[in-house]
This record gives sequence, C-alpha cells and structure tokens, in this order.
Amino acid sequence: MKTRIPLLNTLFIGMITLFSACQPTNKQDNNKDVVIEKAAVDSFKTLVGAQANATGRLSGEAMHLLGQVSDGAVSPDGKTVLYGVSYGDIALNKRNRELFTVNIDGTNKKQLTHSAKSEGDAQWINEGKAIAFIYDNQIWQMNADGSERRQIAIYSRPIEGFQFSPDGKKVLFISTVPSVKPSSEIYPDLDKASGRIIDSLMYKHWDEWVESVPHPFVADFDANKGLVNIIDLLEGEPFESPMRPWGGIEQLAWSPDGQTIAYTSRKKTGKAYAQSTNSDIYLYDIATKTTKNLTEGMMGYDQNPAFSADSQYIAWQSMERDGYEADKNRLFVQHLPTGERREMTTYFDYNVDAFCWDKAHTIYFVANKLGTNQLFKLDALAPVLENEGSITKLTEGVHDYASVSYATNTLIGLRKSMSCPPEVYAVNLTDRSQTNISQENTDLLAQITMGRVEERWIKTTLGEDMLTWVMYPPDFDPAKKYPAILYCQGGPQNTVSQFWSTRWNLQIMAAHDYIIVAPNRHGVPGFGQKWNEQISGDYAGQNMKDYFSAIDALAKEPFVDETRLGCTGASYGGFSVYWLAGNHNKRFKAFWAHAGIFNVEAQYLETEEMWFADWDLGGAFWDKSNYTAQKSFANSPHKFVDKWDTPIAISHGELDFRILASQGMMAFNAAQLRGIPSRMLIYPNENHWISQPQNGVLFYREFFRWFDTYLK
Repeated sequence: MKTRIPLLNTLFIGMITLFSACQPTNKQDNNKDVVIEKAAVDSFKTLVGAQANATGRLSGEAMHLLGQVSDGAVSPDGKTVLYGVSYGDIALNKRNRELFTVNIDGTNKKQLTHSAKSEGDAQWINEGKAIAFIYDNQIWQMNADGSERRQIAIYSRPIEGFQFSPDGKKVLFISTVPSVKPSSEIYPDLDKASGRIIDSLMYKHWDEWVESVPHPFVADFDANKGLVNIIDLLEGEPFESPMRPWGGIEQLAWSPDGQTIAYTSRKKTGKAYAQSTNSDIYLYDIATKTTKNLTEGMMGYDQNPAFSADSQYIAWQSMERDGYEADKNRLFVQHLPTGERREMTTYFDYNVDAFCWDKAHTIYFVANKLGTNQLFKLDALAPVLENEGSITKLTEGVHDYASVSYATNTLIGLRKSMSCPPEVYAVNLTDRSQTNISQENTDLLAQITMGRVEERWIKTTLGEDMLTWVMYPPDFDPAKKYPAILYCQGGPQNTVSQFWSTRWNLQIMAAHDYIIVAPNRHGVPGFGQKWNEQISGDYAGQNMKDYFSAIDALAKEPFVDETRLGCTGASYGGFSVYWLAGNHNKRFKAFWAHAGIFNVEAQYLETEEMWFADWDLGGAFWDKSNYTAQKSFANSPHKFVDKWDTPIAISHGELDFRILASQGMMAFNAAQLRGIPSRMLIYPNENHWISQPQNGVLFYREFFRWFDTYLK
C-alpha cells in the first residue's frame, strides 16, 4: 500500500497570510470572505507553481486554487468581453468571484472589482459605458473601467438575476415569493414551532424545502429612485419562472424592440408538477400587460427563449415528450407576425445545449457530437436540409464549449477540457481559429504535467463502437504496470465529454498513478438519440455490459495490472458501482460510490422529480403488470448484496434531496453487516455535489487513501 502525503500545507499558510494582507480595512473585513487582489493572485500562482514544480502534478488542493472562469458578455461595440473569475481559499472554505474585462483580441486585461463578496450576472448597460451586476443579492452599477461603483436598485427580497430593457428604462428581474404558509402563521401562538405542514408534492427539490418560488418582475428604472412601478408577471399565480433548480435569467428574454418579455414556466403545482416536464414559453406584452402561451400544445420542456435582432423571430429549445427530461433538445424558430413555426434540427441527431443569434438571422449553438461539445451554425430562414446539410460545424478539437455569444465576425465562448478549466475563447469566423483570451490559468498549467487523454473506440457486446476516454498518468511509462479505475458516469443521460470538474477530476486521479477508463456507455447523448434512449427502463442492462467491455479491453493492455482494478462513480454512477459490486465476477479490488441509488424501491418514493423516476424506471413498484418497472426494481443493487465480496467506500451529502443520504447509509450498513471492508464519508452540509473547498480536498484525500490501500 502507498499513501500520498497531503500536499500544499505551506500553501495554506501562505494563503491565509496573503488574504489577510489584502482584506479591506472597512466593515467588509468582518465577513472573512475572499478578496481577489492582483498581488494576492500572483502570489497564489507563485505558491501553486512552486508546489507544481515540486510534484509536477495536479493535486486536489491546487485544483481548488485554480481560477474558475465564468460568464463572457460581449460589449455592444463588439470589442470587449466581460467575465468573472472565482478563486478559492481553502483555509476560509470559501470562493469569491471578481469581474474582469479583456479586449476581444486578448489584450488589455483588467480586474474591475476587489470585493469581499462575489459579483455575478454581470452585463453591459448604457451602450457599453457601464456595467451592472448583482452584489449581495441586489443590483449594482459601475463604469466600464470599474470606477464609481454604487448600488442602483434595492428590492425587499434577494434578486437572483436581471436584464435591463434595450432602452435601459426598465428592468426585468427574478426574485422569490412565498409559496406555503409556515406553521407559525397558521398557529400564531406557536411562534417557535419548526414543523413543516405539507399537503402535496413537490415539497423538496434537489437541496431545498420548497417554501418559495421564483417569479419574474418588471419595473421602471429611475436613476435616483431605483426600481419603481414593480409588476409581478405571475401575480397571484403559484408557479415558478424560471424553473428550479437549473433555470436562471436565460429562461427570460427581452425583445430588442422592448415591447415583449418572453419567460419560461411550467404552470403546474403539486402532483402534476412532480410528474410533468411540460413547460411553455409565454409572451408578456408590456403595453397591454397581457400574456400569451407561445408553445401551447408542445408537451415537453420548452425553455430558454431568445429573440432575433429585428424582433421578428423567436427561438427556443424544446423537448418533444412530457415526462422525459433527457429527450432530444431541439431548436425551434417562430416568425412572430405570422406564427409560422419550424424545427431547425430535425435531421440533427444531437442536443442543442446553448445558442445565440447574430445581428441578422444566423443562429450559433453548442452541441455534443461524438463526445465533445463544439460550435455549430444554421440559417434560421433557410430550408432545413436532410443529413444535417443545413448545419455547419465551426470548431474541432478535444475540448468542450459550454456557452456561445456573438461579436462581429467572432464567437465568444467558455471552453474547457479534461486537462484545463474553463477559459474565455474567441473563435474567428473567417479562419475558425480559437484563441484563449482570458489566459487565467495558462502560466500555472504550464508548470503541471497533465496525463495524456486518449480517444479509444471499443466494441460493445452488440458490436457497436463505444467512445472511451483513457487517461494516462503523467510521465507514463508503458513498460510499467499500473492500477486502473473505471469511471462510471452519472446522469444517467450525461455524456462523458471533455469536462472539467472539481468534484470528479480525472486528471487528479491520473496524477496518483492510475489509468482512468471513462466509457460513453449506452444511455448518454452525443451518439444519436437511439443510443441515448437505450438506458431508460434498462439500468442494469446493456450499459453494465458496456462497462465490462471497457474495463476488460484496457485490462488486456500490458501496462495495466488486471489484478488491481477499481471502480467509482456518482449519482447514476453510484448506482452503477453498487450494482457492479454484486455482479462484477471478481474483476475489481475496490469500489467507491458517491450519492448513488442503492435501494431502487426506496428511491422511487424518496426522490422529488417523479417524472424522472417514472420515465427511467418505468413506473411504480406496486404496478405488478408493468414489465419495465418490475424489471427495474428486480435489478435494484440492494438485491445483490449477498454477492458483495469486495471493499467498498461510500460518500453522500445529507442535504441531498435528489438521492437521500439514507441510500448511502443503507449500503454502508449492508457492507458492515456482511463483513465487507467498508468506509463511509458523510457530509452534513453538502447536497448532491461537493461544493465547499475543504470538503472537496477531504474527498480526494479519502478517495486516494481508500484506493491506495487496495490497489497499490
């Protein structure tokens, strides 16, 4: 057994010293939050670089200190990009985001904010002369150079997102309204009672008790008074817009002429809400204060509306079937004056994940095709041609784009890979060159040796080709034999693309001298809708065979020690680990499952989004005539515990309402009672993910302490 010594101990001390030196000398100092000053950032990079030079590899500690780039808003003149960067302070267990600008050619990078709390939702206003943003849950403004910062609007509740109208005279913003009465209001004499009185679904969602819902508000903006004449677009309605938990300001849009607001809402409550994905796009007329359902009769998710520059057309993403959250994400365009509607991606067998208009009628979008997220374009007015003939692919490479915005002859997007966190890239539409213009982590990453990422196509038991990413340790020596870890993807309908994650970072795993095997098994998008849909109702079927095909193929390589194989995954990947633990025929020597489903029957009644459970499992376990459901529940991992014979570690967050922590506790108890070597890492203050820096570092330390024990 080999155990790595925890890294960056001296870095923690250096971080505390640097942050203390950079804290402002006003009351904000009491917040003990991170202030990103240039001197501190440069010093961090020096310290992390020193650690990288010492080890030559990425660590969990260093990863949490890398700058996390977000946003990417293009100025009205198309010359400047506004974006955010967050850094972590492991000692303070916090992250903080500051705002930066850079010219579209990558020159003249400036840090605009130096604050004790994060700035977010930053956008250009006043024809690019100023920037508005959310700070401390309210709207603030500063000049384009960061000067004259001031609060310009205040609301009685936190503001979650906003957009100024094109003429700057109105503000569309998101805030919440109460959706249930607390028990103290029902019984005023019990003012200290904490009990929640619940009469219907959905009373919890992902990581929160549903006691309020987001609503879109529109208000006149007065430079002296702030928000006046505030109107709730859903006044008196118990519905949410945008939709929890993922929806933000992108689910609402101003028309360029300022006459219309489009918003996304699933106008259902209770059981109907919990069982349906049927959201719609609504158009609110500013002048008449009336609302029209644009997508009535379209039964799946309809969301993320965006108007063309001339306000004549509106585009949105749409899924066809109610209840199927992993259905193909299509792109629709409608001509507003005539109502003519067209699906633009009929012959494109992949999801449209994000999109934008240019100044005319070209739409640029992000889609995952064959394992990487690339940029594409189409003409919204041109005929839709078969075999993707009307769609042009613009980028190539082993990377993922996560967003896209238009500037003159240039696209701006966040790009990442398994070997690099997100950075702002400019894509030249003439020569299609891709340029990193934020350069936030370039110097640091140059000091770290990353593992080589290899694209492999492995045959499944059905004879199909399956893309499997193989990651090698830094300084890989083909003459040596390495232990290998099979990575099982969550979702289940999530592509193993070129993702960068602080929760599941494959480079950190490879840096500990493991070969990482990450297959795009059946049930992930990016390989056609048939491949994606195969997993529904078949959790323990073909995709489990795909896992075996991938790890068996790599185990035959001379540089892999087939006697030292591990397996890990989260969410559906955690389900996979639990199921494989009872069916792996002694392939693996150790497992680690995070936030996984162990008992499918319990999960059916513990989770919140019933549309997901009904679609993917096939229905309720008490429906004995439902073959698909009965097959799903018969293959629950807990039914194979009698075959467990391999050490297993389990981690879970107690704030996880998607898959309750009791699932992990049941699995741990089962392993303990069966005498299987086992360990549990439980987080009282984490949800389905691990978001806090110290908890993330703890995860990786325990992860490698566990696998090193059994695989080294």
